[in-house]
Amino acid sequence: MKALIVLAGWLLSLSAHAFDLQQLSDQLAKPSVIHGNFIQEKHLRALPQPLTSKGTFVLAKYHGLLWLLKTPLQQDYRISANGIARRDANGWQLLPNKSAGAEQNRLFLAVLQGDSSGLQRDFELQLQGDAQQWKLTLIPRSLLLKQVFTRINIDGGELVQKIELLETQGDSTVLRMQDSTSSQPLSDAEQHDFAE
Repeated sequence: MKALIVLAGWLLSLSAHAFDLQQLSDQLAKPSVIHGNFIQEKHLRALPQPLTSKGTFVLAKYHGLLWLLKTPLQQDYRISANGIARRDANGWQLLPNKSAGAEQNRLFLAVLQGDSSGLQRDFELQLQGDAQQWKLTLIPRSLLLKQVFTRINIDGGELVQKIELLETQGDSTVLRMQDSTSSQPLSDAEQHDFAE
C-alpha cells in the first residue's frame, strides 16, 4: 500500500511538471527577434535527390518573417499579417493570397511565433518532450488541410530547430533552422524591410 501511495505521488508530480502547449507557446513567443540560417529540402517523388535551398531568416515578434534565399537563386520574401511579399527591383510586391504556399507560410509563421491557439483551430496538436528537447506533431483537422498535408512534425529546444511538412501525394519539405540566436535586435535595414 505504501508503494502505491509513493507511486501515485510520483505520477502526480510528473503530471504537474509536464511540458504543455501553453508552456511551449510562451517559450517560443518570448524572443522579440530571432536571426538564423536555414536549409530547405523539397523531396519530390519524381526526383531522386531533394531540391535544396539555403538562406537566412529574421523573425520579429511584431513584424513577421524575412525569408532571404541565397542559393540556388537569390530571392527575398516577407511574411506578415498583411500576406506574403517578394522583393523585386521596385521594392516589396505583395503576392496574391491564392497561391498554394500562402497557407503554408501562414502556418509556418504561427509555428515560429508560438501561436498554438491559431494552430489548434486547424490541427490536432500532440506534444512530447520537455523545454530543452520537444517534438510537436500537427495533424490536420479541416478537409482543405487534409488534402495538402498528412502531418507536420516540428522539433526544437529553446527555439524551433526543424520543421517537416509531409504532403498527401508523397512529397515532403524539411526546414532546418541553424545557428538561431535571439540576442541581436533588428538592424536598420531589417526595420526598413518590415516597414516598407
